[in-house]
Amino acid sequence: MEPISLLQNIHTPAYIIDEATLTDNLCLLSEVASAASCKVLLAQKAFSMYSLYPLCSRYLCGTAASGLYEARLGHDHFGGETHVFSPAYTDHDFDSLLSVADHIVFNSFSQWEKFGKRAISAGKICGIRVNPECSTQDHAIYDPCSPFSRLGVTRENFRPELPDGITGLHFHTLCEQNSDALETTLAVFEEKFGEFLPRMKWVNFGGGHHITRPGYDIDRLISLICRFREKYDLEVYLEPGEAVGLNSGYLAASVIDIIDNKMPIAILDTSAACHMPDILEMPYRPRIIDAGEPGEKQYTFRLGGPTCLAGDILGDYSFDKPLTVGDVLLFCDMAIYTMVKNNTFNGIPLPDIAVLNTDGNLSTVRSFGYEDFRSRLS
Repeated sequence: MEPISLLQNIHTPAYIIDEATLTDNLCLLSEVASAASCKVLLAQKAFSMYSLYPLCSRYLCGTAASGLYEARLGHDHFGGETHVFSPAYTDHDFDSLLSVADHIVFNSFSQWEKFGKRAISAGKICGIRVNPECSTQDHAIYDPCSPFSRLGVTRENFRPELPDGITGLHFHTLCEQNSDALETTLAVFEEKFGEFLPRMKWVNFGGGHHITRPGYDIDRLISLICRFREKYDLEVYLEPGEAVGLNSGYLAASVIDIIDNKMPIAILDTSAACHMPDILEMPYRPRIIDAGEPGEKQYTFRLGGPTCLAGDILGDYSFDKPLTVGDVLLFCDMAIYTMVKNNTFNGIPLPDIAVLNTDGNLSTVRSFGYEDFRSRLS
């Protein structure tokens, strides 16, 4: 559902989550978990809208966190299993982490030596993240297997004499990829670390599985997991983040000025730098409903944000008629890596957060103001 008809009275900028699409994603992930007899976690680093955790928890078995605060959020609002992995834990956070997480994955044996006994004494399930050194993607910034990666223990640095208390291995190598990339990675993982699997109870295949994307080879994914489980008799976890919220979110923005500098430029009340930073970090060009590529439609505009950053550009788009002040644009696939990464650079307000309910009503879950900006400073 594309909530174009509901934009007449919306306060912009605003993230809008389509509950029906989110539910479709969750149903599909639940079906995969059932067919493959595996467990699927929500990776909160992509989608942490905890007001929808009661819905998500009906379909998924728990959450994956990247640190204490995400672990607390999952524990307090989602329930089920709470898994956490961090490149390094601190003394300050670790005791608090023990009160909310049940699975703790360590990034190095030195971290295990420092915190392992405390985790085991607290009854936690512990694992080690490994690095198969098998790159299957082109986005170096998101590739945990790139040269000199700090994420995971390589085979060269792995300790064959696995210490008591380590019951699982974790690898995460994918980014927005199909199951053929998992098949490639899994073969290398088994070649390098397979000898240790008979001593394990579980393996986490990480995230980056674009399961809910049209064209994803779900049958191959299920076959890979089933074969692995049957061969090693292990519990298998997946922790997709994007796949949960994929295509279920929008960002509504208004045109607040039109200027000209060798082409028409529309200034919006939303910012790439503040509200959808992956446009600049990935980089990528989000789809806008009823807009086309530059030159595809009659009128081409450059879209820019309201900050002082010269590069705060959302891209060039074409339209059937010229944009005017007050027009509302709807950016697609804005549930993931937006709310979790946005910021208030330049004092730009954060977008509202709204839900398009399955009954067709649009409800604002939260609005932000000056105090939210001020409270982050001192």
